[in-house]
Amino acid sequence: MSASHPSRLSAILLVLAGIGAMCVLDVFAKYLALRHGAPLTTFSRYASGTVFALMVWQWQGRPWVAPGGLQANLVRGTLIAAMALAFFWSITRLPLALVLTLTFVGPLAVPFMAALYLKEPVQPRYIAAGVLGFIGVLVTVGGMPSLSSGELLAAAAAVLAAFLYAGTAVILRSRAAADGATVITLIAAVVPMLWLSPALISLPAMPSAIDLGLMAAMGLIGNIAVQLMARGYVHLQAQVSAVLEYSALPWAALMGWLAFDEVVAPSTILGAAIIAGACLWASRAPRADVAAPVSGLPPAPIP
Repeated sequence: MSASHPSRLSAILLVLAGIGAMCVLDVFAKYLALRHGAPLTTFSRYASGTVFALMVWQWQGRPWVAPGGLQANLVRGTLIAAMALAFFWSITRLPLALVLTLTFVGPLAVPFMAALYLKEPVQPRYIAAGVLGFIGVLVTVGGMPSLSSGELLAAAAAVLAAFLYAGTAVILRSRAAADGATVITLIAAVVPMLWLSPALISLPAMPSAIDLGLMAAMGLIGNIAVQLMARGYVHLQAQVSAVLEYSALPWAALMGWLAFDEVVAPSTILGAAIIAGACLWASRAPRADVAAPVSGLPPAPIP
């Protein structure tokens, strides 16, 4: 029995490392979006991600989607493009910790989307958890009366990103076993890159060498983070994974404070606690006679 502890500890460390890497990516994204705009920053994240994903795809023997799976992957790539654009734009208007807290509501929408797309039953506690999570959002935003109309729009964009992420998570569940991680990762980078390529038209001047390096780093960090978290999730229960995901909040608060001098409002912490409680409640193991829902997914978008 003791032999299982190293595997569990290693899985926890992998997930925590992946979450920390994603928070670093968010700092790079905010810095670049403030300088070059959210569209170009989002494009560069997936353009560089495509390069690294192509290398892995080539090394893995150029696998392809299973018959009938291309359309679903294209839809997922489109949702990812919209999700990342909304998320990156919102972090240029609001503190990182606040945006991340708002995106925690994403998993609460997953069971309902799964009911429509995968025909999975929705248990009453998911409805109650969804209501509780919405209350958490109201607490988070309502505790900041100084928010301007533009900042409220950015908060709405963060919530939209969370729901778009929920849609990508449901599609991923339906296709992951059949298509494999390599080709799914590639399409999830190529499609957003193509959708966001018009951002190059408005490019006033070539970014500096440092900024180009940060753009390339976003793709590499993002791909590595997803791989780290995916490897860790395999060895952890959904409830454990959900708890670990909330470590992103202190990371975002610390990095936002160090890089952008952002202060975390008490309402953000309280709202995050309410939303976290709702997600943890929803992630409880279902009864044996009920089909397992898509719970335990990352509670924040992964741009």
